[in-house]
Amino acid sequence: MLDPTPSNETEHSMTRIGIFGSGRVATVLATQLATVGHDVCVGTRDAAAASAKWSGPAVTFVEPAQAARQASLLINATPGDSSLERLGALREALDGKILVDVSNATRRGADGMPAGLCYPDSSLAERLQQALPGTRVVKTLNTMLFTVMANPRILQVPPSVFLSGNDKDAKAAVRELLQELGWQPGWIEDLGDVSTARGTEALILLVPSLLRSRGFAPFALTVAR
Repeated sequence: MLDPTPSNETEHSMTRIGIFGSGRVATVLATQLATVGHDVCVGTRDAAAASAKWSGPAVTFVEPAQAARQASLLINATPGDSSLERLGALREALDGKILVDVSNATRRGADGMPAGLCYPDSSLAERLQQALPGTRVVKTLNTMLFTVMANPRILQVPPSVFLSGNDKDAKAAVRELLQELGWQPGWIEDLGDVSTARGTEALILLVPSLLRSRGFAPFALTVAR
């Protein structure tokens, strides 16, 4: 089982995973992680409303600060353009934890599509790591449609998923998590430190063209081997 072993773990299970956000990405990840046996808590600003709409396996809905305190590993599935502000406010609660960042920080065009990067000379992952120096940030799962994140076999060819982060042990824990989501070991590419997230985050600029030409169909980047 996943064992991220954060420095401030106390009474909570090592398999308790917190997810920030309650949109489509959070729903897909929470559903699959709960299905494979994790204790999942979803941190959202309106926990009661999110709980009332939920129809998946058993998960807990709490305020974001409570999720940060309770979980040993947390996933950022909040809108990328507001992630830094939201998670930066949880700096103390996130100290020593692993933070898996799956979001892309983009400006939005008139049609709601990504129209540019919020951090063109950096990345959201790097900004989060700077704002949360005691947290181990790992970037992954941000180069695909959300439906692929927890079901990579939906695609006709094996997709690739990338890891970027400064902490070797944190990346090892996230690698295990990816395998629980259905990612085969050979599909996982460790790119290096957190600065390598600049490349994967920039791929979001392809998405508007892909969606306009192909529709809302599952996709992911694949590295041909």
